[in-house]
Amino acid sequence: MNKLILAAVAAVVAVAFSMSAALADGHCAKFPEVKGKAWVDGDCMETPLGEKWWPNPLWGEGDQAGSTNWYTKPEVIARALAMVKQNKVIQLGHPYTADQPMFGARKFVLRIPGTPTGGAWGKNKVMYNDEFLATEIGQAGTQFDGLGHIGVQVGADGDLNGMIWYNGFNMAEMGSGYGLKKLGLEHLHPIIARGILLDIAAVRGVEVMEVGDVITMADVKAALKAQGQSGYKMLPGDAILFHTGWDQYWVVDNAKYNSGCPGIGMEVARWIAGGHAGVTGFDTWPGDAVPNPDPDCAFCVHQYLQTRHGIINQENLNTSLLVDAGVYEFAYIYNPVPIVGATGSIGHPTAIW
Repeated sequence: MNKLILAAVAAVVAVAFSMSAALADGHCAKFPEVKGKAWVDGDCMETPLGEKWWPNPLWGEGDQAGSTNWYTKPEVIARALAMVKQNKVIQLGHPYTADQPMFGARKFVLRIPGTPTGGAWGKNKVMYNDEFLATEIGQAGTQFDGLGHIGVQVGADGDLNGMIWYNGFNMAEMGSGYGLKKLGLEHLHPIIARGILLDIAAVRGVEVMEVGDVITMADVKAALKAQGQSGYKMLPGDAILFHTGWDQYWVVDNAKYNSGCPGIGMEVARWIAGGHAGVTGFDTWPGDAVPNPDPDCAFCVHQYLQTRHGIINQENLNTSLLVDAGVYEFAYIYNPVPIVGATGSIGHPTAIW
């Protein structure tokens, strides 16, 4: 027993000594301005997110698949498929058009070079059409954020080694004009998750929430209760979707859609990360509330979930279709297009119940 006590004391002393040394050399005081911020983890301000987040504690050093690793687990797939009881399907993506809302100066341009593009050939006179698509393929319309999308600067301006993404990969080793050399979409697994929709607009008593409205855990619990799911317990790999009503502005009022949006704050982000969710999904363009009540937070929810925890994200969903159908639990299926080196993916997420 005395040996155990001595060992415990020695461990505490070692940790204290390590912390004292870190504080003495300034290692834990590189970013004192973020201490106490909602998105910060730990007491060591060695990055703008607090303590370093790599290697990933779940998936280990070198992992590039993040939360999609859950979909290699048979029990996670079985849980998702158990949601299919009525054999009904809803596709949750918006159609891709040139007039859809786009962030910043992004564009979506489709051209058919000649109509028809080719033919006629052979005695049967076959003809064909091809298209040329110019867009930010991973960041347009209903979009999926891969793990090479959101990072954080921990070093000096312009220092590629000090630009860090999920699992500690830096831009010096990732960067390329021909696609990312690390954390590209080709490393992710197909998503087959138990999906949960939280109708936050309903519990707020509105059709659509307001710009900057922050979804709280009280809202989450109220939505689960109203939907008859008070007993819900998040399990690893679950897909957590949020309905704010923002999708009603899609194409109808792009200026309003892009002006900001409601979304989750750090309280809900910590619940998502703590429960090891596999996917988050929103009927808005970022998932974060914009503007954030803290002006120092620039998409800090994005960073916390994707960069620190490797949890992938779907944006610009048409969740109104699920609300109209009264469906809050389903199998959520999406296969990121495996474009080598891409930061994200277009595609059509599907709910089956």
